[in-house]
Amino acid sequence: MPAFQLLDDQDVQQAFAAHLRKLREQAKLSRDALAERSCVPAPTIKKFELTGQISFRQLLLLWQTLDDLARLYDLTRSRVARGVMPTSIEEVLKDEL
Repeated sequence: MPAFQLLDDQDVQQAFAAHLRKLREQAKLSRDALAERSCVPAPTIKKFELTGQISFRQLLLLWQTLDDLARLYDLTRSRVARGVMPTSIEEVLKDEL
């Protein structure tokens, strides 16, 4: 059984911002260089990295530039379509597929 977590939108936004900032730094890209590649303005990237605030479209542009956009897309697919089979009858009955 998965551990219970209390996450809110801010936690997730900050996690996305931290992930993409880490990838930007690993790629040795300045915010200006990332802005040029992603078409997201450098001030928006700075605000995102500091606050987690960004439009969904701009998040996707950054993710596409720094990571594999298919990884995000896969989150929208059902568990069965992703090849994850139920591990208990409870999962089947809850329709968590």
